[in-house]
Amino acid sequence: MSGSRTALQRDEVHFRVLRLIEGRPDASQREIAGELGVSLGAVNYCLRALVEKGHVKLANFRASKNRLGYVYVLTPEGLAHRAQLAAAFIERKRAEYEAIRAELEALEGEFGLDEFGQADGAR
Repeated sequence: MSGSRTALQRDEVHFRVLRLIEGRPDASQREIAGELGVSLGAVNYCLRALVEKGHVKLANFRASKNRLGYVYVLTPEGLAHRAQLAAAFIERKRAEYEAIRAELEALEGEFGLDEFGQADGAR
């Protein structure tokens, strides 16, 4: 079970990184880490894996006269992979939502509360 949970976490980070760099290809690894709330090391590891798999290419561009910058470019394979990860992500989040909704309904029934957390008839 732990291995599958780790794989789900990895897939979620990969999905979020792919999604972010699609919109902001010039984002630094530090910026990506900050926006996603993960460590810089995790972002570096993730990007290396995505580059190795051919989902992302690293390209140089001249950011200013004195500085060379990098951009991350999603490859066609990367776009397809992002779409697969997105479908799985949405399915997981829907299942989580349904489980939370069922738990809330059960608790509301158990404690005689309406959908707003008020005792039935309190209004």
